[in-house]
Amino acid sequence: MTILCVRFQLPPMYEAALPGLLDLLEEFTPVVEALPPDGALIDVRGAERYFGRSAVELASVIRVRSLALHGVDCMIGAGPGPMLARMALRDARPGVTCAVTEDGAREFLEAKPVAALPGVGTATARTLCEYGLDTLGRVAAAPLATLQRLVGAKAGRELHEKANGVDRGRVVPNAVSLPHFRLRSSGGTPLLATDRPFDRDELDPRRHRKALLSAAEELGSRLRAVEKVCRSLTLTVRYADRSSTTRSRTLGEPTAHSADLTRTAYGLYEALGLQRARVRAIALRAEGLTPAEQASHQLTFDPADEKARRVEEVADRARAKFGPRAVMPGALAA
Repeated sequence: MTILCVRFQLPPMYEAALPGLLDLLEEFTPVVEALPPDGALIDVRGAERYFGRSAVELASVIRVRSLALHGVDCMIGAGPGPMLARMALRDARPGVTCAVTEDGAREFLEAKPVAALPGVGTATARTLCEYGLDTLGRVAAAPLATLQRLVGAKAGRELHEKANGVDRGRVVPNAVSLPHFRLRSSGGTPLLATDRPFDRDELDPRRHRKALLSAAEELGSRLRAVEKVCRSLTLTVRYADRSSTTRSRTLGEPTAHSADLTRTAYGLYEALGLQRARVRAIALRAEGLTPAEQASHQLTFDPADEKARRVEEVADRARAKFGPRAVMPGALAA
């Protein structure tokens, strides 16, 4: 076991705490691949030799340091490669690392549904299940030629190897200009996005607004962490019947101020005029990102606005030092 997949148990709106947690991982190895919003892959082959500890032992040390220094617990999966480490993470729980050895990979994968394999989408899984290949054990036992006829030559070969526990992936250290974040893009334009699914179809507008507040606070915190501002905000509301509505609005000025983002998100939501809508999820996207140092800010004589911005700066520093739950809006703490 040389790869650890770590998922920090961050509250939804505190993804900005991830850079500090990644710095903690880099104390063990420089080979760290961030998996925003709350995880990372790390290659500990060198660390095992350097510290004289196994990967599972190193996982325990990482968990203790994360709790002691950041107040954040984590779940960790260990495996001989990134794919198996990711899948092991799904069976992990706080305090217990799920470890998959190279020799035990086939047994670990055998009973899992084919859709559990990374890279197998809904259409591929449906095709395989139609032919009775609904578990990875059955896929592993199927002839390679059969899989290639079903899903294609290259995809069939990769599927056969993965189902048999062959993990050829590697951890790629993030080489991006933004510290520890991969920005998604749409049409070449960078953006940050966050999603708030509900446990069940939600009718209560108050719950909708609470989700919007949480999402806007997260986007603001993430933008400030990477020293960016956004020019527009896009709201997507997904309903119980799987339909969705999307609306965008250009901001008065580029900003990372959570209060401005929240007001805009509320405005987009109110403009939809939803009445007794069964909402399944709400998503916000911050688009048109530019460096904060290049953005202009309209001066105001409103002392409340200046006070809110100063409080925001202090809150960001407090969360970075004492953990993501150190400061949060009262409406989200309830």
